Amino acid sequence: MYAVIRTGGKQEKVSEGQRVAVERLDAPVGSEVELEPVLVVDGPRVLARPEELGGASVRARVLGERLGPKIRAGTYKAKTNQRRRWGHRQRLSTVEILAITAPGQSAGASG
Repeated sequence: MYAVIRTGGKQEKVSEGQRVAVERLDAPVGSEVELEPVLVVDGPRVLARPEELGGASVRARVLGERLGPKIRAGTYKAKTNQRRRWGHRQRLSTVEILAITAPGQSAGASG
């Protein structure tokens, strides 16, 4: 069983036991969070519509925070001596997927 979750404006394919870096979550280290599934695949059963995903959930534990890769960018205009450089490092939270639950399933049961 796997799911596609939405967090931080991005989507990520996850399965139970997997560790994933997502955009920073406002949750303390060690706490459990619930992530929004947009797709759940349980063998031949695929849940994708909002009414099907009503009871679906993805539970995860926050393991820590870190910085993502450094991104460097800049602008340049010819013949005017106009240049500007900047950089950015996104703050990320590392989470471990504890359980993916589809509607009609008990928590922690997987197929």
